Amino acid sequence: MSALPDLVADEPSPGLPDEWFLLSDPDISEVEVQLVQAALAEPSLSSGAMVQHFEAGFAHWVGRRNAVAVASGTLGTWLALRALGIGPGDEVIASSYGWHQVAQAVALTGARVVFADIDYWSGCLDPVRAAAQVTPATKAILVDNVNGHPAAWQAFRTLASERGIALIEDSTEAIGSRYQGRRVGSFGDVSVFDFSQPSALCCGEGGMVVTDDDALARELRYLRSRSIRDRRSVSVGSRVPMQCSMSELTAALGAGQLGRIDEILARRRRVEQDYLTQIQTFEGIKPPYVAPDVDEVHWMTYTVHLGKRFTVSACEQIIEDMASQSVEAVLFCQPLHQQFFYLQQGWRRGQLPLAERIADRAVALPFHGHLEPSHIQFIVTTMKDSSLNVGAGAAIY
Repeated sequence: MSALPDLVADEPSPGLPDEWFLLSDPDISEVEVQLVQAALAEPSLSSGAMVQHFEAGFAHWVGRRNAVAVASGTLGTWLALRALGIGPGDEVIASSYGWHQVAQAVALTGARVVFADIDYWSGCLDPVRAAAQVTPATKAILVDNVNGHPAAWQAFRTLASERGIALIEDSTEAIGSRYQGRRVGSFGDVSVFDFSQPSALCCGEGGMVVTDDDALARELRYLRSRSIRDRRSVSVGSRVPMQCSMSELTAALGAGQLGRIDEILARRRRVEQDYLTQIQTFEGIKPPYVAPDVDEVHWMTYTVHLGKRFTVSACEQIIEDMASQSVEAVLFCQPLHQQFFYLQQGWRRGQLPLAERIADRAVALPFHGHLEPSHIQFIVTTMKDSSLNVGAGAAIY
């Protein structure tokens, strides 16, 4: 969202914006600009000092021994699965609900993804339901921190240890969130981050794979790309690498964002509080759920969960109404098991009722640090008016 006019906070009905309220708008400062310019002045634009600097800084920030920068979270997960020896004939348990780029890597390895249903309140994969899907073919569980809310990591660690399977953590949606005193990204045998929009730490593209396992980190780096020194190495052919490194420019942008991450998250937290204030005027809408063992949640999007009286078509009408007022809103998720690729594998609507119930009525609203209180008031008022116009009445869980 480029510069929006300042709306007067106490106006009962703010004027229409001249430009769109976008779903996300990266928080970029002069720091990032200077670091990118510095990277451009270097003789190498890939696999250089800036990538190493970003890797070291990110590993320290998350609290892991190793960080491996990659071109995307999808490719990072693909590398992790390959490094763990997972491929055709194996199964990986995952959630159908959330942002799908990481879970889709399972299909790219040739392994079979097995979906389990979610916890209704957090939206994260349910450990009990996941345990019921474990078979002799199961080699890993891929668990995501949905929209910023950490999963039940203590239960998942116990499950993975008891069954002897790998635990892969997807922390793309939850940068900065904490569970039992630790940042997300520190719970899996290997954890994955994606830095594309609408991530709070946004590089446009790129991702990071973190782990405490030094041998696994070496394998990840080996599989990530072939370097110049490998050109005459016969050993490279034993496991064909994927050219999926992060560029120096992306790393420079990421390093700048990481250096300012507390500032970025604080601005987003202020916007969250503005939403909470305004959403109280929206009858029946409850504050976002936070589980008792979760210390801190940093939402990826501000998502409103509408009640069962709202049909899918009613939610889509609300989104269209908001677009007519220059507000970008989207349904948070189209569950993977309802998408064409997975329908061809036998998945059908009705198999994961909790994921379907939430996905049908979860609407993501603009959420970034450039929004002002008056902007939030306008967005929430627009959604309230539309919910009444579609004839569904008050929104409730």
